[in-house]
Amino acid sequence: MKSTIQTILQSNLQQQRKAFAVLLDPDKVDLVAFPFFLAQCVHHGVDFFFVGGSLITRYSADEIIAAIHRHTHIPAILFPGNSLHIEPSADAILLLSLISGRNPELLIGQHVVAAPLLKRSKLEILPTGYMLIESGRSTTVSYISNTTPIPHDKPSVAACTAMAGELLGLRLMYLDAGSGAQRPVSAATIAAVRKAVETPIIVGGGINTTAKAQAALEAGADVIVVGNGIEENPDLLPEIAQVVKSFNECVVR
Repeated sequence: MKSTIQTILQSNLQQQRKAFAVLLDPDKVDLVAFPFFLAQCVHHGVDFFFVGGSLITRYSADEIIAAIHRHTHIPAILFPGNSLHIEPSADAILLLSLISGRNPELLIGQHVVAAPLLKRSKLEILPTGYMLIESGRSTTVSYISNTTPIPHDKPSVAACTAMAGELLGLRLMYLDAGSGAQRPVSAATIAAVRKAVETPIIVGGGINTTAKAQAALEAGADVIVVGNGIEENPDLLPEIAQVVKSFNECVVR
């Protein structure tokens, strides 16, 4: 029987194993060159593809997911900006509740609209507490969501927010500095959230060096997500994959 993604994440957490997710923005994927990129991801051991973003102007998620399924066995997980970004051919969806903000549309409103479609789909639903963390600059996600991020230097606020999300039944926590962040989520914030909750923790935004990836993993991130960094520097893909691999090898020992 095929393991669900939630089961895999929970098992990884218990075994202290880390995972690497590549974020694919449909507006930026070159479908002609995409099969080569997918082959590189397979070769370097990428664990998940997150497909989506805050603002999508060219709908190609279906083609991207079809290519992922054609060329890899890596799960394609939707990372939706709103209910219009649902693609039933994916393997799963991060059902994001923006618990760091106070915009009711992103706490429950969009979920009500999406619920009938999600109920009919075969998508694995991953209820996720989504937390924006201030990154030194205004990001697309903070602008589109019309919410104020949690301050970079307030780990306790992030920890209590995650704790509330877990108590409400959310099964994953996603700490995001946002696409193109000047600085990633701090190690102190990740560590505070790790201490506060028992759910797997996903961390993304601003991870554009191996040192930043290592810091996030050591602080308690279970999955690190990289998108822009790889677009700007393709060598980052194998470099971060090696960081994750080395971390997991140390755990085994």
